[in-house]
Amino acid sequence: MGCGPSTPQPPTTSPSPPGGNSNGGPPLKAPSANDSRNIDNELEKAKQEEEGKIKMLLLGAGESGKSTIFKQMRLLYGTERSDDDLRMYGVVARSNIVVAVRKLCSHLRNLGLEEELDRESRENEDLEEGNHSSMTCGHRGLQRGISSGGLYVGWCRQAYDELMAYLVDNTATAAQDPVAGEGASENGRKDWVGQSPRAGLAANNDAKQFLAHHESIRILWQSNTMKQVWAKRSAVNIIDSHKEYLNDIPRIASPDYKPITQDVLIARVRTTQVVMEKYRIDGIDFEMYDVGGQRSERRKWIDCFESVTAVIFVAALSEYDQTLAEAKRTNRMVEALELFRSVCNNRAFSNTSIMLFLNKKDIFAEKILYSDIAAQRPFCDYAGPTKDFDHGVLYFIQKFKDCLIDDEFNDSFIHVTCATDTNNMEFVLDSTRTIIMTDNLKRSGFLGAD
Repeated sequence: MGCGPSTPQPPTTSPSPPGGNSNGGPPLKAPSANDSRNIDNELEKAKQEEEGKIKMLLLGAGESGKSTIFKQMRLLYGTERSDDDLRMYGVVARSNIVVAVRKLCSHLRNLGLEEELDRESRENEDLEEGNHSSMTCGHRGLQRGISSGGLYVGWCRQAYDELMAYLVDNTATAAQDPVAGEGASENGRKDWVGQSPRAGLAANNDAKQFLAHHESIRILWQSNTMKQVWAKRSAVNIIDSHKEYLNDIPRIASPDYKPITQDVLIARVRTTQVVMEKYRIDGIDFEMYDVGGQRSERRKWIDCFESVTAVIFVAALSEYDQTLAEAKRTNRMVEALELFRSVCNNRAFSNTSIMLFLNKKDIFAEKILYSDIAAQRPFCDYAGPTKDFDHGVLYFIQKFKDCLIDDEFNDSFIHVTCATDTNNMEFVLDSTRTIIMTDNLKRSGFLGAD
């Protein structure tokens, strides 16, 4: 026996039986005319369903309220939130409070109001002298007596110092660090929210800090000095709606805390990717896309431009006196106007309905009482009366209209909204849905133009 090169053998084949296939199986059946018609009908049906779908794209600058509108759509037309969702939003709510407090405490110091806080503390101590005698600063916060108004009087400065040490300057030592364990609460009861991996590491850490310092946060928030700081919050870009969280600290700190709908709506989670949800409303399929509004996120917008039925552009009315977080010298309303101009005049949207939502009307109504529109350099041409809601709104509507190359922007496409108000948004979204479908039919030639 020896070894030699192997010789490849030709593949063996069996003769196909009459009418059979090469594998010896049953004979292949040629597609009939009926089969072809069925395939064509299925393809046509799929095409019509795709063409009949309403694809809505939410655009606008960061923190204008796009994600809140996105959440309202789910609340009104989608499925309920799971417990896992609610736990994530519970962590986010607590984290949002800590983020706001960090900014407020730093702003208080920068405004030089620490002496004012000392004076308020001394006045409260004089008022309550003899009634309350002890205070301990530890991992359970400040322990002391309660006045008839529910405020721990006399210790505003101590609360401030504690928050500065733990949340702002990070001067507290590791041995003093009061962060509670996962899922724990102050009195040993299991915390329903606990931690949520979906919320991210930073948010979970901030939520722990909230549980450790919520009493000090509540005390400082109720002080008159902090009210002065809040009135000047536009300089540090605090989310205005988080005032609702700050007014409800005990509920959010409770181990039984389970986020309610309003908590979910005002929770701030920065959108860093394109998010899409589908709805079927009155027999029509809708897709809504939410995208990040910060400058760094806008390069992702182009991926959503194809086959868009409608753009809902969201701008915050209340941001006329604020600057961008990513560009401190740029006015937020000016940024929104320029962005609106580029969207409206983009060729990709030449056959697309564009709706304008001027959002945060509730905050705008509050803010114009102490922040004059004409005092802002970009809007020094405002000639209407001060503190007047209607004149202010009409002024900004005209500013947005001036961004258009043509003047075919129907007033019915403009809505003044409060995205956190479900009743308002139900009316606005229902009206918007009707307008979009009607406009889509006109563009398709199924309805005559006006």
